[in-house]
Amino acid sequence: MAKKKENKSAVSFVNLASYTSPDIIENNNSEWVEFGDDNSYYKYLIDRYNGSPTNNAVINSVSQMIYGKGLDATNSAKKPEQYAMMISLFKKEVVKRLSHDLKLSGQCAIQIVYSGDKQTIERVEHLPIETLCPEKIADGAKEVQAYYYHPNWEDKKSGDDPIRIPAFGVSKSPAPLEILFIKPYRSGMYYFSTPDYQGGLQYAELEEEISNYHLNNILNGLAPSMLINFNNGTPSEEAQREIESSINRKFSGSSNAGSVILAFNDNKESSADITPVQLSDAANQYEFLSSESQKKIMVSHRIVSPRLLGVNDSNGFGNNADELKTASILMHNTVIVPFQEMLIDAFDRILAFNDISLNLYFKTLQPLQFLDLDNVKDGETREEETGQKLSKALLSVEEFGEDEDLADWELIDERAVDYEDEDELDEQIKGLNKKKSSLLSKILNFATTGTARPNAKSSQDGENEDGTKFIVRYSYAPNRASDDSRDFCKKMVSANKVYRKEDIVMMSSKAVNAGWGLKGADTYDIWKYKGGGDCHHFWMRKTYMAKGKGKIDVSSPLAPTISVNKAKKEGFKPVVNDKDVAKRPTDMPKNGFVNK
Repeated sequence: MAKKKENKSAVSFVNLASYTSPDIIENNNSEWVEFGDDNSYYKYLIDRYNGSPTNNAVINSVSQMIYGKGLDATNSAKKPEQYAMMISLFKKEVVKRLSHDLKLSGQCAIQIVYSGDKQTIERVEHLPIETLCPEKIADGAKEVQAYYYHPNWEDKKSGDDPIRIPAFGVSKSPAPLEILFIKPYRSGMYYFSTPDYQGGLQYAELEEEISNYHLNNILNGLAPSMLINFNNGTPSEEAQREIESSINRKFSGSSNAGSVILAFNDNKESSADITPVQLSDAANQYEFLSSESQKKIMVSHRIVSPRLLGVNDSNGFGNNADELKTASILMHNTVIVPFQEMLIDAFDRILAFNDISLNLYFKTLQPLQFLDLDNVKDGETREEETGQKLSKALLSVEEFGEDEDLADWELIDERAVDYEDEDELDEQIKGLNKKKSSLLSKILNFATTGTARPNAKSSQDGENEDGTKFIVRYSYAPNRASDDSRDFCKKMVSANKVYRKEDIVMMSSKAVNAGWGLKGADTYDIWKYKGGGDCHHFWMRKTYMAKGKGKIDVSSPLAPTISVNKAKKEGFKPVVNDKDVAKRPTDMPKNGFVNK
């Protein structure tokens, strides 16, 4: 009796998707050290940047915040020549690219080009960080001496030797080209630095693979997973493994979504029966994975609120203006500023070689109302910490006012401004000018220095009935400023000028003391609030008479003994002003801080 043939069947499962974190290898087998095999870790970071929408958006936004509105200096007005050299040295596009590399790759590189005599740095250029490998540190050396350049390390062929470029500042005699490598400290790493979002890269790859999976499911007609039957006998285990490996290479990954089951049978009758395994609640699971990936990527980048990046946040944080402001300040101080400081430290080293000393900062993209300004009194500190340019605004203070001319004019009255008297004076001068309007053209130009203006006269200038010319000016008093005084007050005291009332009114329409207005506005009533909150200054009114024109009539409204009561008796009713205007801001409610 013939022996019944035994049907054999072998079934194996091929796992087509398995994540392995890429190795960061500092390869010391050559003269240089690579960041991964063939310096490939940079490519891995670039792939995660290009593939993950959330990671891409965050890196773009943060790098833009780092650059802000570009480089500036708090002392640019004091050192205009050095400032101009700095601007010409650090081109906008170069600084933008450095900011992007620093965020994306955790490091960046500057190529320094010296002049022919090597006495100055002629220009600086951005060098893509993925093109560089640091030279192995020689025995006894404390830092990297050079970097090796190749445009594509993965395609480097035998005999295709990279170019060695010395590191900046390691030699007493500079080479024509040098490299300044910028990176933060990372524990366990010396030659390189991983990006600050290193812990979120798996989620960036997950987000990328989820999108690829869904796309390819659509492209493949939402086809189910495959069963492949081999009905010509069961091969050896080694042959099975070879078949599995071949299938795996061809179909693995999200681009070939789904798993493949291989069944090896002696014949078709003994083929495997397949029971579909359905993923329960698949839509919700994918939604969860997508949402979780986005959140984890945000966390790895230390994004305080997604709303700061223009991403709607369903948890409600940031819907409140105060919360959004707090988030913006926190992110600026904890995330953006450290990147900016790294770049500025490197720029300072370059500028120092050219004997340039500037207090650099990046102009911020943040709205002014998102900046905490109340307790910052020093102008340069405020400019540096907030990234809001003040130098040009403060410089405009010097455009106003004129030197006191005691050669042609005699000071006949000086008193702190009493605002009821001030209104009376305006009314009386207005009446006088109506009587003697034809004589106003004879008033002398009082301005001796400062920016020339087509009309240096004031509406308070005039002549009395006997032809005696007079002018009214104001000084910023007292004529002193402490070390912690604001830059505005220091400049006003240092200028030691006198001002037309029109000048002071015009100051109020200009950003001469930016940020001290209501809700952080650049303009406010300087006539009333002077230098802003806690200011100890006030306006001093000065009345001058032209010399050699006789004595001023004691009955004149411009006499030193102007009397409000007398004016009232004569029928004049001065407008009653807010009592605060007669006070130093420090004596006002809330010490003159309009935003408290």
